[in-house]
Amino acid sequence: MMGGGGGGLGRSRSLNSPRPDEKIDKKTKSRILLRLGGYMLQHKWLVMLAAGLMVASNLLALIGPKLSGLAVDAIGYGDKAVALDKVFYYCGLMLVFYTVSAMLSYMLAVVMIRLSQKIIYTMRRQIFDKLVNLPISYFDTHATGDIISHISYDVDTVNASLSHDLIQVCVSIITVTGSLVMMISISPTLVAVFAVTVPVSIIFTRYKSKKIRPLFRVRSIKLGVLNGFAEEMLSGQRTIKAYGREEVVTRRFQERNKEAVDAYYAADYYGAIIGPGVNFINNLSIAIIIIFGGIFFMFSQSGAVGEGSVFFITLGGITAFVQYSRKLAGPINEFANILSDLQSALAAAERVFRIIDEKTEDEVSAGKPGNRGYTGNTELGGVKGHVRLENVKFGYLPGKTIIHDLSIDAPPGSTVAIVGPTGAGKTTIINLLMRFYDVDSGRIFIDRHEIRSLTRSSLRRAYTMVLQDTWLFGGTIYENITYAKEDATPEEVIAAAKAAKIHSFIESLPDGYNTLLTDDGINISKGQKQLITMARAMLPKSSMLILDEATSNVDSRTEIKIQGAMRRLMKGRTCFVIAHRLSTVQNADVILVVRDGNVIEQGSHEQLMAAGGFYSLLYNSQFDQ
Repeated sequence: MMGGGGGGLGRSRSLNSPRPDEKIDKKTKSRILLRLGGYMLQHKWLVMLAAGLMVASNLLALIGPKLSGLAVDAIGYGDKAVALDKVFYYCGLMLVFYTVSAMLSYMLAVVMIRLSQKIIYTMRRQIFDKLVNLPISYFDTHATGDIISHISYDVDTVNASLSHDLIQVCVSIITVTGSLVMMISISPTLVAVFAVTVPVSIIFTRYKSKKIRPLFRVRSIKLGVLNGFAEEMLSGQRTIKAYGREEVVTRRFQERNKEAVDAYYAADYYGAIIGPGVNFINNLSIAIIIIFGGIFFMFSQSGAVGEGSVFFITLGGITAFVQYSRKLAGPINEFANILSDLQSALAAAERVFRIIDEKTEDEVSAGKPGNRGYTGNTELGGVKGHVRLENVKFGYLPGKTIIHDLSIDAPPGSTVAIVGPTGAGKTTIINLLMRFYDVDSGRIFIDRHEIRSLTRSSLRRAYTMVLQDTWLFGGTIYENITYAKEDATPEEVIAAAKAAKIHSFIESLPDGYNTLLTDDGINISKGQKQLITMARAMLPKSSMLILDEATSNVDSRTEIKIQGAMRRLMKGRTCFVIAHRLSTVQNADVILVVRDGNVIEQGSHEQLMAAGGFYSLLYNSQFDQ
């Protein structure tokens, strides 16, 4: 919206985009976790069900190793028949417990998926509801790709964390605690082995993770560069082929591709060290446990230590202890990776909440000092179309004024043309009329109503706009034309299309008005898109009309053909016309020549040409060779 007004904010990078090395402080983490907890409490019964399933499933799984140890000890029972019965009994219980545990784990996964989807649905709905109520300035300062990334990638990251990482953390806590308790009950002495191996494993994992994390960050950056270059080159194929730059483009792509591959290799190569290293430490701890467990078992068998001794252990006890040691070591070693994933999820959630917490259009206006005293709740009705600007001053950024002391008076039914060089402030005036932005000082009136006292919806309904940037959504031509008036009859739609000189083209299509437009109307030309938007503008009966370079995408011959349609569209309406081709504004009641945010000349075409001022220079420059 700011292209014609000058002074627009750059979009090379979203102002709120996180840096690749961005970290979240503890206070912010706590706030985000509490907020996510609030989403979960909205579905407290599902949370309680998930908690119950989680505890039950893991406790049943923790009983398994104990039963396996009892089964092993039963083998040495004197009566072989009784021993066999005991073995089958304990194995049968193991089968039952593990089966029930697996079923409960499956139910837990289903419940958590359901819970996370409910939360994500709510979160996406809140994001989109907020986006449609944000001021235009937000979209002028945030790249569309970033916003879409927040809706899709960031929300999906939060979803993955809620449905997997959160469960994994809770399961790990239960498993580690339960395994430790069971191992202490079997042999407190052997537990001392983990006092050495677990810290070594954690230190090794954290050390390697810190070294490797920057490599993964570089990998993401290089992949982003590669994707961006590929997207840019694919969209510019016509220019590339026209200038014969295929070899240059291919060479540059290969360079970026090699950088991305090298970054992937470095990250994956050094990342592959963690798994084998942790497994080595785990296997070493098991080997130490088996060695000392075997020694304790021999002492126990020989009677050197009694059953009440801390060194007493059975063969089944060793078996169970080894299984519990695997259950203990696994979650502890994975915890660093889980925490890393949670860090990413929290960062994603923080970006999502940043959008949700943005101030709406009304809130931004209410906070502007110059808007105090204006209620903004008066409905505009019975519009005649008398528009007046009094001493308006405005700038997109503080200290950078675009419009200086601008005054305009447009009586009902008049046509006001606004011309001037690029960056003079032409489109900025339109932004102010529609209250896409509020003035810094001065006032704008419609039929004696200060527009800041009006509701935005009633103000904008009073206008019909045809912009330079044509926007068509995925749907039929008929649906796109009726976008401005959904209850329009087929006869009204056809009449509007005929007036816009697009009816014959639409009828020539195989599906006529039911032709499906794809990807912003990519299957039709720019000129045809422009004509469809003009047909759309002819449906509403609003009192005021804005044409912002409305014929920029049609050729001169087509423009001449639709001049009559435009005059019918403009008849009886207060019209504001912005055009670079000054031949299109010659019939305006008054032409405002804007330069550096000021109206330096005004009058009819004949008066301005006779004056021989800046307008005549602009007009004559069109014909300079």
